[in-house]
Amino acid sequence: MDTEDDEHLDVCQNIEAGLKRQYERHADLTDSLCIFALENAKTAIRKHCGFAKNETLTDHPLAKGIIEWCVAIGAERIGKVDDLTLREYVAQIEKIKRSVKRHSNFGARGYYEFIRNFV
Repeated sequence: MDTEDDEHLDVCQNIEAGLKRQYERHADLTDSLCIFALENAKTAIRKHCGFAKNETLTDHPLAKGIIEWCVAIGAERIGKVDDLTLREYVAQIEKIKRSVKRHSNFGARGYYEFIRNFV
């Protein structure tokens, strides 16, 4: 994840803490499923904020915890801390998703292996 000039780095760290927890709870959670969950989390937070009304979300059990975590962090932070907007929050989820994709080149749980000692 590119951390230079990121005024919302703490938001990324909050999201990553939840991802780490999900990886540790579910040995069968792969980076591919995490990417899928993060994509759904973007829709879920938009729905939470009153948008994306016609979009559907997955009910995949391994994605559910990630989606719920991302919505909870967004609900806590958007418009309340550091003037974080919905758009900026979704951009943070996207940034993490790109990092998961990049690290998945190193194995099915490459992203977890990357963050587990830092988060």
